[in-house]
Amino acid sequence: MAGHGGAWKVAFADFMTAMMALFLVLWISAQDKEILIATSKYFQNPFSSPMEDHSGVMPFNKSSQDSSSSGGKKEEGPAKSKNNDKQIELSFLNSVAADFYRLLHLDQTLDQKPIDIQVTSDGLRITLYDRSKQPLFKDDTTEFTEWGVHLLQSMAWLIERYHFRVTIDGHTREGLVMKKEDYSNWELSADRANAARRKLVYYAVDPAMIERVTGFADTRPLSEEDPKAESNQRITLSLAVGRGNNDKAKPVSTEALKTELSAMTSGAGASAPKHTGLSLGGAFGGAKPKSPAPAARQPAPTAAGNAPPPTTVANTANP
Repeated sequence: MAGHGGAWKVAFADFMTAMMALFLVLWISAQDKEILIATSKYFQNPFSSPMEDHSGVMPFNKSSQDSSSSGGKKEEGPAKSKNNDKQIELSFLNSVAADFYRLLHLDQTLDQKPIDIQVTSDGLRITLYDRSKQPLFKDDTTEFTEWGVHLLQSMAWLIERYHFRVTIDGHTREGLVMKKEDYSNWELSADRANAARRKLVYYAVDPAMIERVTGFADTRPLSEEDPKAESNQRITLSLAVGRGNNDKAKPVSTEALKTELSAMTSGAGASAPKHTGLSLGGAFGGAKPKSPAPAARQPAPTAAGNAPPPTTVANTANP
């Protein structure tokens, strides 16, 4: 036996190393979302603490020390708590954006992707492009294509699930020739934004969650695009965390965001409706979509020669 050497020892050591790695993966997978975020940030930048005034990766390690801290440090508590709450909110928004891309089977690295999602300090800014390769609307009308209906249905699921407050802006490109003389880019951009509002309400979004619907015509082109580029044909939805100022609307707490993050990490969250090309009637867990809301009356454009203000559809809480 002695002549065979110790090769088995090397194989056994490899086996033990693999088992240790497996147990580490199983352990980290079972932790809370907050610990996962802190651990990830630590390995991205191990020489800088992920939490202020903290040398570890678990923020609750210093809870006992905070109670015995001096009066000066106690005054910093609310500021630290606010920063941590903001970090949780941003992590939640990034997770929502990544999940939405994945549920729509979209590549985030494409230059001409049909939608663009940006995480802002207020929430999410989602831009739906009306490009010729994958149009959002039929020709120069306010009627959605099948792809447009699918996008608005998915957006409605996202808004209703996470209780976002919604602002909808319509935009057109420069040089768009309209078929009717008395129907300009102002009417088209406002009507398209309002059509998006009606679709969202149709697919179960509470009308009280929609705060403003505005048409900007071709006055706000994308900074990196030619004003005449078709990328300027778009609908922008700004989603803010929390609810509006009404009886049903209450602020979304940090604990609620933590719960959503944990559900998203464990895969326990509800799945978004899938695009089948068939009737979209029962796509929300058996819930029927609401009846389409009547179109709101559009304000008349100002006199020629003066630049008209953005066309806004007011009182969207009572469509």
